[in-house]
Amino acid sequence: MKRTTPPRPLDVEALFPELAAHRGTTTRLHPRPGRPDASQSSVGGPMLWPADEPWPVCTAAHPRDRGRRPEDIRRERDLLAEARKREPYEGLTEEERRLVEEWDRTHRVPGPDGAKSDGTEPLPMIGLAQLYRRDVPDLPEGPDGHDLLQVFWCPFDAHGPTGYGVFLRLHWRGAERTAAGELLTEPPSPPVVGYQGYVPDPCALHPERVVTYPFAGLLPEELRDRIDAWEEALEEEAEEREEETGEETDPVGYQYDLSIPPGWRAGGYASWHATDPSPMDCPACAAPMRLLLTVDSSEWDGGSGSWTPVEERDLPPFPHALPTGVTVGNHGELNVFACPADPAHPPRWSVQ
Repeated sequence: MKRTTPPRPLDVEALFPELAAHRGTTTRLHPRPGRPDASQSSVGGPMLWPADEPWPVCTAAHPRDRGRRPEDIRRERDLLAEARKREPYEGLTEEERRLVEEWDRTHRVPGPDGAKSDGTEPLPMIGLAQLYRRDVPDLPEGPDGHDLLQVFWCPFDAHGPTGYGVFLRLHWRGAERTAAGELLTEPPSPPVVGYQGYVPDPCALHPERVVTYPFAGLLPEELRDRIDAWEEALEEEAEEREEETGEETDPVGYQYDLSIPPGWRAGGYASWHATDPSPMDCPACAAPMRLLLTVDSSEWDGGSGSWTPVEERDLPPFPHALPTGVTVGNHGELNVFACPADPAHPPRWSVQ
C-alpha cells in the first residue's frame, strides 16, 4: 500500500517567498514491515550480493565478544508483536516473560581457537539497506553509472574519535550485471551485537517524493530572523488561547511541519536539530557534500505528527511509527553525506 504525505498545514512560500529559491525535493522511503527479496529496495532485506565477493567486515580494533544474539532480538520482537495483537492486551504471560528474559541475556563469544577475543577478528557487518535508483527519485547515480546503493554498518558503538561512534560502509554496484551472476543466499551474520538498535527488521519501501526546505539555521540570516519572529508570534497566540479557553494547541513550526520530514529518506536537506550545523566537506577533494540518506529511529512522532501518512493517521506512533527496529543514538537520526563531484569518494555522516 502506498503512503501519502498530507498537504502542509500552510503554504510556507506564500509567507516567505524567498524560500522558493531554496526549495528542494527528498524521497520519503516509508519502510514498513514486509518480505522483500534481493531484487527490491528494502531496509533490512536480503542484499543483491555476488556469491564470490567477500561480505563486508569491520576490522577496527574494538570489543566484539559480548552482546546479544541477533536471532534472540528478532525472536523477542516477533513475540512482542504477536502479544500486542491480543484483544484486550493485558501484558505478557508468565511463559512469554520467561522467554524474553532468556533472549535478553548477554552472551560471550570466544576468539579463534577458543581463546579470548583480542578485538581485531573480522566482524561481519549488518546489511542495513539497499536502494535501487529506479525506486528512489532523489538517489544520485553512483560511480561508473552504478544504480544500486547498499549500506552496511558495524553492530557496535565503538568507532571514531570518541570511541562510541557509528561505522558505515557503502557499496555501489550495477544491478543488472550483478543479478546475472551467482548470488549469495546465506550472508554471514555477527554472532552478537552491542545494541539491538543495529538489527533492522525486514521492511519493504513505499517511496514518495515530497518538497523540502533547508534547516532553518542554514538559511540567510534575515530570512531566518523573520521565520523566528513569525514562530514566536504563533506561540504567543497559542499561549493566550490556552489561557482563555483552556485548550492546548501546538502551533505550526517551520522546522517540524514545513521544512524537513521525519523518517527514512533519500536526498534533500539534513536536519541539525541536535547540534550546530557542521560543514560536510569531502575528505578526498574538499567539495561540499550533499545529503545522500537519512536513517531515522522513527517515521513520525508527537512533534512531527503533521507528516503522518494519510493512510496511517489513525494509528498511534507506538508501535506503528517504529517499523524498522533501528535506533540511532538516543532515538535520533543518522545523516549520510556523499561527494557530488565523485560518488566514489568516501562518505561522511552525522548523528542528530
